[in-house]
Amino acid sequence: MPQPQGSKGKVTIVEIADAAGVSKSTVSLVLTGRGAVKPETRQHVLQTMNRLGYVYNRGAANLRNAQSRIVGLVLNDLSNPFFAEFAIGVEKVLQMAGYVAFMANTAESVVRQDQMMRMMREHGASGIILCPALDTRLEHLDWAKAAGAALLVAIRRLPGAGASLVVPENHLGASRVTRHLINLGHERIAFLGGMHSMVVRQERHGGFLAAMDASGCSFDPALNLESMPTRDGGFGAMSAVLSLADRPTAVVCYNDVTAIGAMLAAARHSLVVGRDIAIVGFDDTSEARHVSPALTTVAVHPVGLGERAAALLLKQINDPAAEPESFIGPAHLVIRESCGAYQRALAAAG
Repeated sequence: MPQPQGSKGKVTIVEIADAAGVSKSTVSLVLTGRGAVKPETRQHVLQTMNRLGYVYNRGAANLRNAQSRIVGLVLNDLSNPFFAEFAIGVEKVLQMAGYVAFMANTAESVVRQDQMMRMMREHGASGIILCPALDTRLEHLDWAKAAGAALLVAIRRLPGAGASLVVPENHLGASRVTRHLINLGHERIAFLGGMHSMVVRQERHGGFLAAMDASGCSFDPALNLESMPTRDGGFGAMSAVLSLADRPTAVVCYNDVTAIGAMLAAARHSLVVGRDIAIVGFDDTSEARHVSPALTTVAVHPVGLGERAAALLLKQINDPAAEPESFIGPAHLVIRESCGAYQRALAAAG
């Protein structure tokens, strides 16, 4: 009597597909109960499995499913409170959907970024949310596309990436905070922080220049200083601009972290922020509310951006054929003490 196929070992899905005359994917759909399979085809596959003595290992299947419910979160600078708050938003949505975030910090290294992304895929990540490191190029993502990985780019644009995108409204936000300083009477305004190669820097500086030009204010190139977007970077850039013979009366900073560094430098030069010089930031992290004086900034709601990024990536994971989507988060001016608005209002009232 002929032995059934696979009798010398465990029956495989491939053997079932061959015996039933259907594809391996059809057998998988029958086993998982997902997808559209004709009732007669489903019944035929089930009968074939019974005939071959196939036993569905649900424990192994559950383990595979658990591995696939991992999402990679690759951040370029976790020391920046903005990205910590962004990660909170991502994890909140993933947790509600039954996913776990596998987080990595690249510290602005494209080499480490590539290593982390590959490791995440090797560990079964269904998709990756990437906040690109400095100098990330499109070719750095070629392998991800080839692997069919769901990918979302966040915070820093990568033109031509062909992936879903979540970014704040950088140009408009910078324009709004600059106009606020101009309305307070400032004309000699500096822009500090960020590196020119950063798309975010280009967008925010562009908004700054647009507001200056629209108000008829001339901009001195000597007041445009690049630095890494860190507290130390802000301290160094502010120290340099304060050494000028004709120093600015107000400063627009690339982000809140840079602005806090600039505030420390101003204090080192015996300047009272909000009285002797105005300093504003961008992002509205929790730290901006707690420094003294409290920082005037542009609110982009990093937690909300993280929530939207996670939701869009999950949509792509659930429907790989879906077209990439873009979301540009709103940017609102938040006025606090560091710009001197309150001091000016009190002086005018007096």
